[in-house]
Amino acid sequence: MNAREAIAPPASRFARLRQMLVSDELDFLMEAHNGLSARIVREAGFKGIWASGLAISAQFGVRDNNEASWTQVVDTLEFMADASDLPILLDGDTGYGNFNNVRRLVRKLEQRGIAGVCIEDKVFPKTNSFIGGERQPLAEIDEFCGKIKAGKDSQTESDFSIVARVEALIAGWGLEEALTRAEAYRRAGADAILIHSKLSRPDEILAFAREWAQRAPLVIVPTKYYSTPTEVFRKAGINLVIWANHLVRGAASSMQAVAKEIHDSETLVNVEERIASVDEIFRLQNADEYSEAERIYLSSARGAGSAIVLAASRGKGLEAVTAERPKVMLPVAGKPLLRWLVDAFKKQGVNDVTVVGGYRADAIDTTGIKLVVNERHAQTGELASLACAIDTLASADTVISYGDLLFRHYILRDLAENEAPFTVVVDSSLTQPSNQSVRDFAYCSASDDRALFGNKTLLKRIESGAYDTRNGPPPHGRWIGLLGVRGDGRERLRAMLAALRERPDFDTLDMPALINALIDAGEAIDVQYVHGHWCGVNDLEDFRRAGDFAHAQTPFALARQPHGDAR
Repeated sequence: MNAREAIAPPASRFARLRQMLVSDELDFLMEAHNGLSARIVREAGFKGIWASGLAISAQFGVRDNNEASWTQVVDTLEFMADASDLPILLDGDTGYGNFNNVRRLVRKLEQRGIAGVCIEDKVFPKTNSFIGGERQPLAEIDEFCGKIKAGKDSQTESDFSIVARVEALIAGWGLEEALTRAEAYRRAGADAILIHSKLSRPDEILAFAREWAQRAPLVIVPTKYYSTPTEVFRKAGINLVIWANHLVRGAASSMQAVAKEIHDSETLVNVEERIASVDEIFRLQNADEYSEAERIYLSSARGAGSAIVLAASRGKGLEAVTAERPKVMLPVAGKPLLRWLVDAFKKQGVNDVTVVGGYRADAIDTTGIKLVVNERHAQTGELASLACAIDTLASADTVISYGDLLFRHYILRDLAENEAPFTVVVDSSLTQPSNQSVRDFAYCSASDDRALFGNKTLLKRIESGAYDTRNGPPPHGRWIGLLGVRGDGRERLRAMLAALRERPDFDTLDMPALINALIDAGEAIDVQYVHGHWCGVNDLEDFRRAGDFAHAQTPFALARQPHGDAR
């Protein structure tokens, strides 16, 4: 074997189907009708797929009378071709019309990598052969030959196969008519002949095969004469056997049984162990490949894999609206404040969200989150709540967030993309207190020069409460309550939190105390400046503004709002 032969690409789907048709060995096609069944056929070991018209119609819930349009069939084939690399032979009925429809069908099938089409010599629209087949009219021989010629002239793939299906035996026209038609179709260019029968014995099929004498590849569909030993087909010189509709029939009977059992018993306990697990469905959907691709292609865009939301407080100044629920469950523009926050995380691929509850934790909606409870929330501060969820930091890059935030999605996206061990988000538009709730003023290594991007700025300190410009320069902005922790920073934050827990005043410490302690220990904390585009809920006025913020479609709609505005 030379080097060129060693690296030769695998045969195309077109070539593989053609080889199955002309091989001296008996081959088999298995019916499939959607992407999932196509993948199951491949896993079972079959070398090719029969895209059954009956099965595809059935999965649409319509009759096998061309009620499903050819474009709907082709769309289904695209999913099947994506789900399996096996060659697919389409049951193309009569070609969905005249010679021109066949020409267009062939081109569309080739575009989607479908290896061949079988067309039958009946009149459009067709009816399934097993429904009054003897009463169904057959196409004129010359007309059907024209369809075959049109299809062969239209193909651009040399190995695309057109199989001509002879219905003369089904229609009761006899063996001589079947042979006459088959020979005409062979001369018109058909790559193989499919001879069909509705009898429970293979006698007329075997008689046809003897008379045909291997003039062209011969295909059969033993749906009715299924008890015939397969060795009989080998000895008769059959090239290809199609198992035509058994997956859709098996699926239907199983679904009927499961649906009836669940309806009658009103429980899942009797069926759960007898059906495919959800994990098996995920496997058939190739979910593992997506997860691997996500790690490759979304590693930078979605760097934060988890989030911790601090939501233990009732909220000072909000007592009038939090008697029955915590602050994070207050409704904002139609959904709870917490849901806005969790949805924002999930849109950025941060799906592992831990919420630390406290006051009225029983009223927190746990959909899509893991809830832990700070049982001592009334006596402790933010760091005690963080300690309740600190194990989350061990497994993934994490965003730590206050639970009363709304923000535009780019803020979280940029935070997740930052590669620094620690990053805080600072709003440079808020250097003056607009109400008594404003706190956590940030002093940084440089101010926010909005004309220049990419300049690295580090946090020097966060100061809570009011400030006096007579004692120093004004702050550079306000920390909004988002802290990103990546890589080695996770373990260093865990160590710092453990050290702070040894202090007698630990129960009173807040998040700025932790951030400042990290800075004092020599940690560099990156600053991500924003200029509005977020909102915190610290009092009733903030609560009102939060609704306006949530309803706004663009930052411009938030202009001149003093708290977390878009100035």
